Amino acid sequence: MLGYIVRRALLAVPTLLIVTILVFLLVRAIPGDPAQVLLGEGAPPAALAAMRTQLGLDQPLIAQYWLWLRQAVSGDLGHSIVTGEAVVPLILSRFQLTATIVLTAVLLATVIATTGGLIAAWRRNGHIDLAISSTASLILAVPSFWLGLILLLVFGVQLRWLPVVGYVPLSEGWSAALAFLILPIATLTISESGVLTRMMRSSAVDVLRLDYVTHARAKGLSERAVLTQHVFPNAFAPTLTLVGLTLGHLLGGIAVVETVFTLPGLGRLMVDAILARDYPVVQGCLLFTALIYVGVNLAVDLLYPLFDPRVAA
Repeated sequence: MLGYIVRRALLAVPTLLIVTILVFLLVRAIPGDPAQVLLGEGAPPAALAAMRTQLGLDQPLIAQYWLWLRQAVSGDLGHSIVTGEAVVPLILSRFQLTATIVLTAVLLATVIATTGGLIAAWRRNGHIDLAISSTASLILAVPSFWLGLILLLVFGVQLRWLPVVGYVPLSEGWSAALAFLILPIATLTISESGVLTRMMRSSAVDVLRLDYVTHARAKGLSERAVLTQHVFPNAFAPTLTLVGLTLGHLLGGIAVVETVFTLPGLGRLMVDAILARDYPVVQGCLLFTALIYVGVNLAVDLLYPLFDPRVAA
């Protein structure tokens, strides 16, 4: 087991190095000149050249990358070109909201999908299976931003049960903040439960066909015991992998949902930084998202042997 953990951790190192190169190059590929954005369209060439020198944009790309990488390794992602704020505290302050929404949504979606997938597999080819599978397929066909707009229209505009725009920090009260978080959490929960349900159903159907499940039933175990003690542990491993991918994807790709619900999370920060050509913030957000993605999937890899011990062999 220890050897498996060491191997998986070492494999993450070259991945992170490649990620830093891609992040640096992608940010430099964004059209526009940060100096021009800061000084305005009518800025004289001399002022633009001085600003580029101040920002370090006049140096070769290799020199810029090496300087940025050394600072990033030491935990310094620079300062925002627009506001002058340190990038790391800025990202962490915005990430708290994003993490709250994503972690809650993924947890709820996993519980719903695991339960629904097991029941659908248990009653495969029946009315319950058809209902659950059809609902999951319908959810997959609905874009998350469209679902969010529909929920806003129904529960915010027509029924007036929940606020439509704005945000109250958790530090100012859980009840007030929860009212603004219900709809985005519900949107992500519904959107992600479809694919997880289908994965869980497929895995559970395969497990239900195995001999040891038949043997467990022959011993007189109840269907509930068969599903929870024998089917679930063996069928959940592939779903766990998908949960890790979903979690990493949402942490980095929640910008659309945050824009729909006007939430000041990490996704909105990245979008605003791209529009402002704020290189340090964009690089920091992309690198932070990549670190989270790699870290989440590494954690999933390390948890995988708990459900399938053959992996660590």
